[in-house]
Amino acid sequence: MIIEIWSDIMCPFCYIGKRHYENALKQFAGKNNIELKWKSYLLDPETPLEFEKPLNVYEYLAERKGISLAQSIKMHEHVVAMAKQAGLDYQLDKLVIANMLKAHRVIQFAKKKGLADLIEENMFKAYFTEGKNLADDDVLVAIGIASGLTKEEVITALTDDLYAYEVDQDIQEARAIGLTGVPFFVFDRKYAISGAQPTEAFLNTLNKSCKEWLASNPQPGLQITSGESCSTKGCDN
Repeated sequence: MIIEIWSDIMCPFCYIGKRHYENALKQFAGKNNIELKWKSYLLDPETPLEFEKPLNVYEYLAERKGISLAQSIKMHEHVVAMAKQAGLDYQLDKLVIANMLKAHRVIQFAKKKGLADLIEENMFKAYFTEGKNLADDDVLVAIGIASGLTKEEVITALTDDLYAYEVDQDIQEARAIGLTGVPFFVFDRKYAISGAQPTEAFLNTLNKSCKEWLASNPQPGLQITSGESCSTKGCDN
């Protein structure tokens, strides 16, 4: 069963939602039946690659939403508390506001290598905990290498327009299904969870959707008599 996650690295609730989903998956008996697909989304595609005057996250949200700085600070305190409950250490005073298109290009390349989940984790950590600038090519190369890509592969992701196109395709698909915010989790194209819902909500939806998927996709129940054999790991005797 396929689960798709539309997400943007700059979204604090996307990292929290990822943790809640992962905690639910640990409790889910049918986890071996799940195939996860990450999808790109850009919350603020107009964010410049470089700011004339660097903004901290509190100023950025206040300016973007038209609220006071005090309101923005209070909202972020709530987010930090949510993150802590999920086991995440948000260091928002270090956070560097950045255009995330380059980061998503690298994620698109990593998807082809089966490294999407790892690189999403490393991108989130770099942004929310380590205060890294994810619009910086050298930073993205380092994250890519730590996630199993080569320097050359990251450079390809940053320079080949195919990967920008694939980011845009994910965004167009999101609009087609009526997505208006992230994180957005889609289960077997039948059920969806919007936002960083509690672990229980993910577990309930996993159970419900997978039960229905198994009813439509029965698994072979072979009774196996075992003997000496060989596998990709070698031969037993």
